[in-house]
Amino acid sequence: MTEVASPARKERRPRKTKKQPRVLMFSTPSCSFCTKAKRYFRQKGVRFRDIDVSRDQAAARDMQRRTGQMGVPVIDIGGRIIVGFDQSKIDQLLGL
Repeated sequence: MTEVASPARKERRPRKTKKQPRVLMFSTPSCSFCTKAKRYFRQKGVRFRDIDVSRDQAAARDMQRRTGQMGVPVIDIGGRIIVGFDQSKIDQLLGL
């Protein structure tokens, strides 16, 4: 009796996933656009760090220094700043 070799299985290589850039969001609890941005990030599976500038004055100064803006949300995606909730710009910078 002869053994039949099973067809060689192709090894599955993990897909190369593009590493997500660091996402920081400067926000306040009462900001509706901040809430929309956070919800959008969660829906898309985007990891982000939320910084409440109403509680952290040093962060508020840092945000103002980076952008010249006092309004929120301010979103930093890999060093690129977005002022406000600009979904198309967010998608572009995250490759969504």
